[in-house]
Amino acid sequence: MKLKQRRKLITYLNILDQPFRFNPFVFSRTFLLWAILGLFGGIIAGIYWIGLEFLTHQLVFFKGWQVIPVMAICGLLAGLVIHFIGDPGEIHLIVNNIRFNKGKLDPKNNPSMILSSLLCVASGGSLGPEAPLVQITGSTGTWLGKLLRLKGEDLRSLSIAGMASGFTALFGAPLGGSLFSLEILHYKHAVEYYKAIIPAFVASCFSYLVFALIIHLGLGPIWDLSAYEYSGIFDFGYAVLFAVVGAVFGWAFIFCTKFFKSIFEKKPIPIYIKTLIGGILLGVIAFYFPITRYFGHHEINELLSGKFPLTLLIAILIFKIIAISITVTSGWRGGFIIPLFFVGATLGLIIHQLFPSINLTLAIVSCMAAINACVTRTPMSTTILLATLTGFGHFIPILFASLTGYFLAPKLPFIGSQMEKE
Repeated sequence: MKLKQRRKLITYLNILDQPFRFNPFVFSRTFLLWAILGLFGGIIAGIYWIGLEFLTHQLVFFKGWQVIPVMAICGLLAGLVIHFIGDPGEIHLIVNNIRFNKGKLDPKNNPSMILSSLLCVASGGSLGPEAPLVQITGSTGTWLGKLLRLKGEDLRSLSIAGMASGFTALFGAPLGGSLFSLEILHYKHAVEYYKAIIPAFVASCFSYLVFALIIHLGLGPIWDLSAYEYSGIFDFGYAVLFAVVGAVFGWAFIFCTKFFKSIFEKKPIPIYIKTLIGGILLGVIAFYFPITRYFGHHEINELLSGKFPLTLLIAILIFKIIAISITVTSGWRGGFIIPLFFVGATLGLIIHQLFPSINLTLAIVSCMAAINACVTRTPMSTTILLATLTGFGHFIPILFASLTGYFLAPKLPFIGSQMEKE
């Protein structure tokens, strides 16, 4: 946009602000800016989801041994997109830019992120669409802020609000999405970015409204775990106990990821070779354990409704952790929050089969909360997200489990850019 056009736009926005300057309400031009960003975020998320569903339906028909060449080809194509169009980075780069790059997320990486992540997620990679959406909508916030000549914390807040709008559209929890966009930045000092909480909340509400209208999404839980009756104060102790087990497997995932990262980085090879190798390995795992294919949005319900023997559940747990680790380290694009929830649900089912007298729902929700809080360092938003996604009406046991996972997390965070400022 030319300089003259920008000046005109700012002039018009100032005129628009005039009627609100002397009113007794908080409502102002900034509210409209956050709402517009939320509308953009909802539209972007809706279009992305429609594209993802279409591509997934085209590729889901390939089953059995066919998943191996399909995932290998999609991995190769995703790697070529990244190689020729540009590397969009991963979640640690988003966090790093928000914290140390004045809140700027570069929109020029969006085409590469959209194309590569669609190929990776739709073909069956063990990463979800949350991280790509956060990158795309967050950079939209940066673009809008630059357009209006915002600087400093105002620009950072708009970028964070954009991130929250994309995250909320997928998860359907405006408050949880808003808190997540703050907690993921720096797990010890989320208050540093608290100025962005209201912009993030407003953008999230509008984003989810538009997203729900576009894809006709209901307001109910995605995974129905509402069948739980509080049986006494000991339930909190059980929640902590299950969370300790969940945190152990959070550590297992982190070490597994570091192991595969050391292998993939042993020799410098082109990104498209790494994604090709990753696709072959993921295809082999999906061939033997089809439920480990995809990121878990629908597969968690399949897991909960099916009657899997204990040995098969243990194999699914192990190979799902391996699949997520390979997906993360081989250059495939996506987010690991929903896949970690899948791991937590599998772990809860295993615990229940070993000890049938315990409450199944409490075990599943506690393990889901603990493993995600252990890896991402986001106990508050994890609690709200799980309460929304599962319909688990008892908030406090989830909070106990999330905090347990958070306090038992490794000292060095999995997302390296969450570390203290130098």
